[in-house]
Amino acid sequence: MARKYSGKKGKSGSKKPVKKTKQVWLRYSDKEVEQLIIKLSKQDNTQSKIGTILRDTYGVPDVRRILNKKIGKILEENKLKPKLPEDLIALIKKQLNILKHLESNKKDMPAKRGLQLTENKINKLIKYYKREGILDKDWIYDRQKAKLLVS
Repeated sequence: MARKYSGKKGKSGSKKPVKKTKQVWLRYSDKEVEQLIIKLSKQDNTQSKIGTILRDTYGVPDVRRILNKKIGKILEENKLKPKLPEDLIALIKKQLNILKHLESNKKDMPAKRGLQLTENKINKLIKYYKREGILDKDWIYDRQKAKLLVS
């Protein structure tokens, strides 16, 4: 599939294993993995960061295969889910970095274009999350208040 803004084509690098069974070499039980997720979440790690830490540090290849739940569902059950989705926060941070760059480099037109694309992505995501009920219907994104949302 072609990329939307870069004009390039590409394929994702890694693939998940086809086998859907629990690995025999896994040394953590279901409860232990769930407790690890809760512990890592309380240390202010995002869902993707939790998955990466579990994979690299603890040798847990796939939480969903072990617990039959996603990390987000586990966090939701334990009332640890953040108010804003992770991808939206990442885009807002990116927008803030571009705005900070544009303060000192006012004539950087490619950065301005990047800002426009990022804002469009933010608006698209907000529209999707409102439609899916993840964000309130009356939730409004404001560029001036973006720093407060992220911090």
